Amino acid sequence: MEKQFKIGLVLSGGGARGFAHIGVMQALNDAGIYPDVISGTSAGAIVGVLYADGYTPAKIMKILNSNSRLHYIRPTVPREGLLQISGIVRILRDNLKAKTFEELKIPMYVTATDLNNGKIVYFSAGELHNIIIASASIPVLFKPVEIKKIQYVDGGVLDNLPIKPIENRCRFIIGSFVNPTGYEKNLTNLISIAERTFLLSVSKEVIEKVKKFDLFIAPMELRNHKILDPEKAVEMYQIGYDATTEKLKEVDIAGLLNQK
Repeated sequence: MEKQFKIGLVLSGGGARGFAHIGVMQALNDAGIYPDVISGTSAGAIVGVLYADGYTPAKIMKILNSNSRLHYIRPTVPREGLLQISGIVRILRDNLKAKTFEELKIPMYVTATDLNNGKIVYFSAGELHNIIIASASIPVLFKPVEIKKIQYVDGGVLDNLPIKPIENRCRFIIGSFVNPTGYEKNLTNLISIAERTFLLSVSKEVIEKVKKFDLFIAPMELRNHKILDPEKAVEMYQIGYDATTEKLKEVDIAGLLNQK
């Protein structure tokens, strides 16, 4: 059966580690590889939607790199969430040209978790902004986003590597995973514990999914970076770029595409 898309790109969640996704995309573009469809959750949804909207990786880096976590989040009174995601709302409002999925230059799937019904939802049509925010709303840290009387939280809760919407629809699928886990010593406050707990919960499914990708990028160096710490944005971008450049030396994408 003829595949609908040539190259698909799947971008995991990962908070500030999502800067590595931008490096991955830049390395792919430098090698002449451009995705025809993107599936993302959380940070991957934010980076992915800006790319699908027509921004280059360099421009996305400029838009998102503020060197301050308060640019993205600010403390709030703990009722529905410990932090507010006001910075991302502002970034999308000021920069996203498309208001709906249909207006994007590249087809995009955004993953969010339906908290009321306990199920994963893959959005690909309709209004964009609230769905992107919902996809990035890490539970406990951020309050849920209500869409049509349903509360949604981070898509990574149930699917942090959302290949499903584009599986069997692409001739070649690339995955960028930015959530490697390792030893963590400093778990000293409620936010760091919530962050660590979420990170561990979303990482367990990846081993099973890796084999579904034709090219899979998952830099282990990212485990040294916090998901709520954008101060090392340039460093994380470079980690993503370098890891992709190395991976591309091992794979003849043009040759594989010709075989499929």
